[in-house]
Amino acid sequence: IHLGFMPLAMLALGLGLPSWIWLAGFTILLLIFWRTDRSRVPLYLSSVAASEALAGLLPAEPIAMIDLGCGDGGLLRRLARARPDCRFVGFEHAPLPWAWAWLSCRNLPNVEIRFGDFWTHPLGSYALVHAFLSPAPMPQLWAKARAQMTSNALLVSNSFALTDIEPQRTVEVADGRQTHLYCYRPAN
Repeated sequence: IHLGFMPLAMLALGLGLPSWIWLAGFTILLLIFWRTDRSRVPLYLSSVAASEALAGLLPAEPIAMIDLGCGDGGLLRRLARARPDCRFVGFEHAPLPWAWAWLSCRNLPNVEIRFGDFWTHPLGSYALVHAFLSPAPMPQLWAKARAQMTSNALLVSNSFALTDIEPQRTVEVADGRQTHLYCYRPAN
């Protein structure tokens, strides 16, 4: 990105675009990535293969699952269609991904998309908590999970293992990213 920035900037300046285009581009990027500077979590989207692997971790009985930072809701849409007996909740703080998730999930009766900060939302009523965040908030998430999740609940971290904590299970996903789902039982 850094290497290509100056040549691309010079090329763009040579196009003679109106100045409002730059503000529009900035605004669109802001609506997609929102406060990544504060959350330290960029927009990550789960692959179809990761969704299928996560569906395999759902127990046979109906449960409630939450996706912390659900992005565009793709993971929740796939899970909701595969498991109509379960209830799925997704949190997203970036306006444009939230709007996309809300619109694309509005016809799925077992999905609820919420706008805002999941840190204030209790985790005690969920049998499975999914997080595709970044390494930065993982210690804080672990503390929240240990304080709020029940003994039989499962915390699944997509791609980012907790430092110095051995997962109960690791699921390798056959996708282009070589995704790993790290499974923890925080209350044990």
